[in-house]
Amino acid sequence: MTHPQIPRAANDPSAIDPAAAAAPQAGEALRDALLDSRQRWRDFVLLAADLAFETDAEGRLTFIAPEPALGWEAGRLLGQPGAMLLAAARPGAGFDPFQPHDAKRRGRAWLRRGDGKTICLTFTTAPLLDPAGRRVGTRGLAQDASEAEERENRNAAALRRGEVLDQILWCVRQEVLAPRMMRAALTALTAASGATGAVVVEMQIDAPGGGGRGVLHETGADATPVLESAFAALQSGALDASCVTARNGSAVLVCPCVTRFGARTGLVLWRDAGSRRWQIDELSLVSAVSGIVRMLLEQEAVQHEMAQQARTDPLTGLLNRRAFVEEVGRRIDRLEREQIPGALIYIDLDHFKTLNDRLGHEAGDEALCLTAALLRATVRPADLVARLGGDEFALWLDGADELAAAERAEGLRLRVPHALGALRSGQPLELSMSIGIVARWPGGEADLELLMHAADRAMYEVKREGRGFWRVARRDSEP
Repeated sequence: MTHPQIPRAANDPSAIDPAAAAAPQAGEALRDALLDSRQRWRDFVLLAADLAFETDAEGRLTFIAPEPALGWEAGRLLGQPGAMLLAAARPGAGFDPFQPHDAKRRGRAWLRRGDGKTICLTFTTAPLLDPAGRRVGTRGLAQDASEAEERENRNAAALRRGEVLDQILWCVRQEVLAPRMMRAALTALTAASGATGAVVVEMQIDAPGGGGRGVLHETGADATPVLESAFAALQSGALDASCVTARNGSAVLVCPCVTRFGARTGLVLWRDAGSRRWQIDELSLVSAVSGIVRMLLEQEAVQHEMAQQARTDPLTGLLNRRAFVEEVGRRIDRLEREQIPGALIYIDLDHFKTLNDRLGHEAGDEALCLTAALLRATVRPADLVARLGGDEFALWLDGADELAAAERAEGLRLRVPHALGALRSGQPLELSMSIGIVARWPGGEADLELLMHAADRAMYEVKREGRGFWRVARRDSEP
């Protein structure tokens, strides 16, 4: 027998439909899944980006992550214009990631951190649009690109530095003599760096006050207004390039440069007041060029030394025969134009061979050096003194006639016994000088070889007649 079904009360738990009972649980699970998915996407975004943000239509920040963002508390930034984060003084300031007109990838901009430092970020941004297609804001992600930016800047600076160095070296190779090489290098460096001028200076430590104002090479504008500041920077003893400001407001870059020969020099560049300041990469460039400057200074010193050795007697430091002949030839041409006389004096040490035989060559060298010092003290700085070879010497006196030359010769004759009478050996010596003189008047004999032959002949006449005095060579015509 079957019994009729009795309806259950509405509030009877057993009366609830199983499908309806499962619906709230499914909704909660879906909500949790969505929240979890959203959190995962948020984590992924922050793992891939150093900054995430949204702005409204006016560029005000409505969302920013992570917390804190670039050292800023989110509460200080929300509602503020995103442009407040832009570091306007840094490269990339022309791109505003908070108000792009179109979607942009890999745009770079420098932002201010909360600690006052700056950071370079690479942005990917896109405008937020309403259903009508109107722009209502911006959404973007950014990654720290400071290291990449600095690396690219270093690479660009190195490339530019290499190009400038290549250009300078090319200019230098077009020249042969070191001074002209230096001028070519300074001219190329001045043009490449936008400098007003450039100089190479030398510190003269033995000058009064411990420093000097020796300008070795220069190009461009007058360096006088910046020299005081440049020498003060070099005097400090710093080894790296530095920037100083001259009294006239010029921005001066000073790079010390010490050669292998011990010379303390410096490369100095400057820009006029109001011009842009020197940048770090420009200091690196000038430091690199200072190596070329140092090389050229050393080459110049070697060339100068070689020229000196080719023109001077290695024992006494006087002019040698070749240099004396060349210089006297130039003097005669100048004196002829100016209608001024000149005098040639030939000198031979008497009893020099006996000195060498008795006391040796060291004593002979000492006598020659003492003779050279005596001759230098006898003439004016502008006159010429030479050792022609062995114990023979020569003087050329600008503007002197026979009488003036004879006065010098007489002074030598009197001083020689005292100056050379006793060398380091302490033994008494009988050294004297046989001297021949010839004067050259304007319009007279212009052949230097004939003048030298006349002076030499007069000297040997003195030797034949007893030594120890002087004689003026006879000349065919009076002035």
